Amino acid sequence: MSLKKASLVIFLILLVDQISKIYIKTNFMLGEEVLVFDWFRILFVENEGMAWGVKLPGEYGKLLLTSFRLVAVVGIGYWLWDSVRKKAPAIIIITISLIFAGAMGNIIDSVFYGVIFNHSYGQVAELFSSDPYGTLLHGKVVDMLYFPIYEGYLPEWIPFKGGEYFTFFNPVFNVADTAITIGMFLLVIFNKKAFPEERKSKTSTAN
Repeated sequence: MSLKKASLVIFLILLVDQISKIYIKTNFMLGEEVLVFDWFRILFVENEGMAWGVKLPGEYGKLLLTSFRLVAVVGIGYWLWDSVRKKAPAIIIITISLIFAGAMGNIIDSVFYGVIFNHSYGQVAELFSSDPYGTLLHGKVVDMLYFPIYEGYLPEWIPFKGGEYFTFFNPVFNVADTAITIGMFLLVIFNKKAFPEERKSKTSTAN
C-alpha cells in the first residue's frame, strides 16, 4: 500500500472527525443530548485530559499532555513511513494510518480549539470567536458518541453492586477515538505481520 493511499485514509478520517466536532461545538451547548436510539445518543461533552477524563495535575499538566501527544504522533508518523518503505502488508499500513489519524484528530482539538472557540457553558460556541476560552495547546477534546446499551438497576443478588443504578458502556467518545480503538484492535489481531522481524529475532535467540 502506498503512502498516497495511506494519506487518503488519514485525510478522510480527519475530515469526518473535525466536521463532526465543529458541528457539535457550533450547534450544541455543553451537556446537550439528542436521543437517536435507546442505545445510542449524541451527547456533547469535553475532555480536558486523557482518555476516560483523567487529568494530569498541576498548572502545566495540560501542556505536558499535549506536548506528549505531539511527540507521540511524530513517532507514529515515522512508523507509518517506515512501514510503507519496507512494503509492509496493506492491513498494517491501514492500521497505523487509523492510529495516526485518530491521534492527529484529538491533537487538533488540544492545540487549536482553545483559541478558535469560545466556551460552551449555557451557550452554543462560536467558531473563530473574539473571546476564546483558552490558549494555544490548552484546548479541550470534543466528544459526542454515547452508547448506553443498558441502563437500569442491578438485581439485588449481585454482590457489592446489587440494587445500584448501572449503565453499561458509559464512555463518551469521538470519531478519532474510534479510529484509534479500531487500529489498536487490528494491531493485536495482526501483530505477527506488524512485528515480523522482532518475532524472527526472538525465535532465532530461542533456537
